[in-house]
Amino acid sequence: MRLLPLCLLLLLSACASTPPAEPVAAAPAPKHEIAQPSEHTGTLNGAPWRLDVPANWNGELVVYFHGYAPQEQPIPEVMPRNGYEGWLFERGFAVAQSEYSARGWSVAEALADTEAMRQHVVGLLGQPRRTWAMGHSMGGHLVLGTLEAHGQAYDGGLALCGANAPAEELFNGPVLGALAVFAQRHPGVLAPGGLFDAGAPRWPDAEKIEAALQSDEAFAARFGQAFGIPREGMAGGLMLRFAVLHELAERAGGIPVDNTKVTYAGFADDAALNAGVRRYAGNPAAMAYANARLKLTGNTERPVVLRANETDEVIPSQTSSRYQDLARNAGRGERVFELPPVGNGHCRFPPEAEAEALAALRAWVIEGRHPAQPR
Repeated sequence: MRLLPLCLLLLLSACASTPPAEPVAAAPAPKHEIAQPSEHTGTLNGAPWRLDVPANWNGELVVYFHGYAPQEQPIPEVMPRNGYEGWLFERGFAVAQSEYSARGWSVAEALADTEAMRQHVVGLLGQPRRTWAMGHSMGGHLVLGTLEAHGQAYDGGLALCGANAPAEELFNGPVLGALAVFAQRHPGVLAPGGLFDAGAPRWPDAEKIEAALQSDEAFAARFGQAFGIPREGMAGGLMLRFAVLHELAERAGGIPVDNTKVTYAGFADDAALNAGVRRYAGNPAAMAYANARLKLTGNTERPVVLRANETDEVIPSQTSSRYQDLARNAGRGERVFELPPVGNGHCRFPPEAEAEALAALRAWVIEGRHPAQPR
């Protein structure tokens, strides 16, 4: 039963280079015609949104992107605060955020909804002195996507515990690969008829997954090393992967992944594993749908700071770091920097770790001081 708080948490959630040529000059402070403090809510195109302005507003705006929310979770009529905003308010930032018009892996909707909200909020606030994109988990994926698509509207971005890789890599590797290998070792635990069993519950029983892992700890250790999943939280991580994959398949209208040519390694008998693991041939239209929703290319318009957790049952370290490679390949490697990881558990950062990351981004943009440079 101690797995259940972790599972609920998961539902709510998620190379040093040269600095910019010269610091970005601050825009004139906006006219503070909006009440301070104040909160504003509404709905745009089916997406609830909110804006919170603190009493000590510093003239800067944080546009926040929240993480994955399951389809079963209703969209509220009025968007509440997420509960993390306190440190941003204490430091004088106004915070705008969209609830998105769709649940699940709704990256295309979220990107459009948040940009519409940002434009609306600017109409309320006036043009902020600076605007920052910030997000957790799937929201980190969206931060990177919005800097590629709407970078001129932002001064920089902060992706925390982010799914910082293209969708094709995310779903074929850390998601499908982990699920297929686990299902080969423990058939029927996730779903009796295979990973895309239409009759299986979208959310498998985390306690059954944990019981299977406890009965086979040697496998669990190799499995964790192969896929970058810590033992603590492994059952919840697999449960979430299964739910997200099922939801994406429903959206895409078919199997959106393919492992027919994948070779898995890192186990006691890789040959036997690869001979026995179930293969899934992706539906071309479903795969095209999934991969085109938000194409990360690394071509960021603005500086990006990444920060991951030391251990993360949802986002492997190689996934959170992947955007650095994409940026280098796009000739934008000097615009992306990853801070050292901190904290154990998906998006579980210790106090001040997120504030430190945003401060590093601001110093990079405003002062031209690269995050790799000592303070």
